[in-house]
Amino acid sequence: MNKISKILKHQFTFIMIAIFIGFIVAAMVLGISGYNPLEVYSILFKGMFSKPRYIMNIIIKASPIILTGISVAFALRVGLFNIGVEGQYIVGTIVATVVGIIFDFPSFIQFPLILIGGTLAGGLYGAIAGYLKAKGGIHEVITGIMFNWIAFYAGNYIVSLERFHDPGTTTTYLINASGLDPVYNWKMSSGGQEILQQSAFLREVLGRTSANIGIIIAIIVALLITFILKKTTKGYELRAVGLNKYASEASGINVQKNTMETLLIAGAIAGLAGALSITGVYQRLYELMALENYGFNGLSVALMAGGSPIGCIFAGLLFAGLTYGGGTIQLEIGAPSEIIDILIGTIVFCMALVTIIPLLINKISQRGGNKQC
Repeated sequence: MNKISKILKHQFTFIMIAIFIGFIVAAMVLGISGYNPLEVYSILFKGMFSKPRYIMNIIIKASPIILTGISVAFALRVGLFNIGVEGQYIVGTIVATVVGIIFDFPSFIQFPLILIGGTLAGGLYGAIAGYLKAKGGIHEVITGIMFNWIAFYAGNYIVSLERFHDPGTTTTYLINASGLDPVYNWKMSSGGQEILQQSAFLREVLGRTSANIGIIIAIIVALLITFILKKTTKGYELRAVGLNKYASEASGINVQKNTMETLLIAGAIAGLAGALSITGVYQRLYELMALENYGFNGLSVALMAGGSPIGCIFAGLLFAGLTYGGGTIQLEIGAPSEIIDILIGTIVFCMALVTIIPLLINKISQRGGNKQC
């Protein structure tokens, strides 16, 4: 019984149970609506995995929400709820676009410059909320929501400026080619085109998608944040503040400083996600840029991952896969694509019960032990 209870208490077990329950609830809704759940799920997975191009598109879609998920997860570890991640992401896209249009350095300078610009912008935007929290006691959820709207309308304003607006569209001009993702520049080069022509697989995976290095950077960031939290003195301070800020303060840890640093780092990660979206996928700033909801989707990813930066990689891929494949079920059999929202919502809700399930398992274990006695 003890071994079983240990397995049940493991976070991975919770995640699997949450996913399973999510699929069961979604199947019940489909059944009530008159659709065959097995047929719907078959179409869903076909839309996710039937072609290499689909898998690559899922990876592309997952990259920014993995990063925004890490941003939220990192703040959660320090006891903060970074609901302002959407605004930090948008600010990253704004600065990345402005830098990409104004400057036109060689690629080895331009591309990193755009990423640095977006990262710094997101970090500073998050730091403002951190400062208001630390110095003024203003809750980060309140400032985060306000800053999300400020960033949203700031993006629309930049699109409308004559210096950046592309006439006849609702977008800015394209950023200079020197700032585009290295994968894109490679496949558009004569050497890249020659290699793509020789390989049907590469044409499918790279030539017909917006493949970029975003997923590589997202994995690096997840590993780096995990290392900082678990293997460094600063990480220990941050986790201590998240567990009990009063005890941390009594032990000499500067809680205010750690609060500001946390939201600065979280904002920087979200800003990086925005910059990578510009260099790798969009290549320009769109009016109503927030409609993609990469920031808010990062909240779901962080909760699905149980606040684990590494877990955000897998949660992000799952989230992207379900949303990407979900579009096919409406096209093929007319089943509402909203069923994917129900599925994801149920998984997130079940993950929110992580703190309750161990208590139930302990009670069941104790009852089992008492019966044996």
